[in-house]
Amino acid sequence: MSCQHKDLSAGRWSQLLFIEQMANIGSEVERALNWRIKKNADYAQKAFERALELIDLTLESDKNYAHLKEIARMREAIVDYFFGTNQFMSSESSWRNYFMPFTYASRRNH
Repeated sequence: MSCQHKDLSAGRWSQLLFIEQMANIGSEVERALNWRIKKNADYAQKAFERALELIDLTLESDKNYAHLKEIARMREAIVDYFFGTNQFMSSESSWRNYFMPFTYASRRNH
């Protein structure tokens, strides 16, 4: 997997607030879900890979244990939803509902 967010991986990502990071991850997940609905597996895959890249950047940059635990569990569940057996019983709406508060909070801060 190649690096899609070169400017973010160069250090700018760690300067964002946690809610901004989560909102950006949510945007990529939203894109993946939308492309999945449109039956465009290639675009859905690429959006999902970008989301994973942002999740991993968050795991690398965040030092808050509670955040790390949440992000790691979310990563596990989202990979399971898109490519596993969906053992966590996630749904499209559950992922949209998970990320929505981060998007609202991020917009309120600006």
